[in-house]
Amino acid sequence: MLLASMEIGKLIILCFLLVLAYGLGSISGAIISCRLFSLPDPRKNGSKNPGSTNVYRLGGAPPAVLTLAIDSIKGAIPVYLAIYFEFSAILQGLVALTAIAGHLYPLYFQFKGGKGVATTLGAGIILSPLTTLFLTACWIAIARRVRISSIASLTAAAVAPFAAYYIDPEYTLVYSALSIVIILRHKDNIIGLFTGNEKHLDKPDL
Repeated sequence: MLLASMEIGKLIILCFLLVLAYGLGSISGAIISCRLFSLPDPRKNGSKNPGSTNVYRLGGAPPAVLTLAIDSIKGAIPVYLAIYFEFSAILQGLVALTAIAGHLYPLYFQFKGGKGVATTLGAGIILSPLTTLFLTACWIAIARRVRISSIASLTAAAVAPFAAYYIDPEYTLVYSALSIVIILRHKDNIIGLFTGNEKHLDKPDL
């Protein structure tokens, strides 16, 4: 019904944004950073997850920060355009989810990607800055406390719908969907937590 009532021009723009979002999302910040810094392939070393936390383990802060920046920007750009073209909150969220899907299942890397946290961060900063900053603060506080990235990510994801409801209610449904995606993507980490095999961050001062 939402798409059926949309004028053809807006529908074409939406389709373009979805293709752009998936294409950008498929770019791997981790692989780019590791190649630039002559680090081993993050898909085959460390936790074998192409994300900023694993890059941090492999090469320290500089490549990890670059990875985080790339993976965040690729989520931010299509969402910014969705807002610029005045799409509804639900369609903005659809664009965000498509960018995250690109990160999870990248077209350029045999559909094997990362957890989607950084791309969600980038999209969220544009969707609802206050909600996302609150969730980022939660992630940092928990990561510093327990030194396990997955616990920080899972906790922030679980809190996200409630934070959005109180801070920016228009995006409650969007953040609920993002939360579900992040939690499902961390299923192996959840198993690792229960079996005691989950990796800790290498340094306490993250």
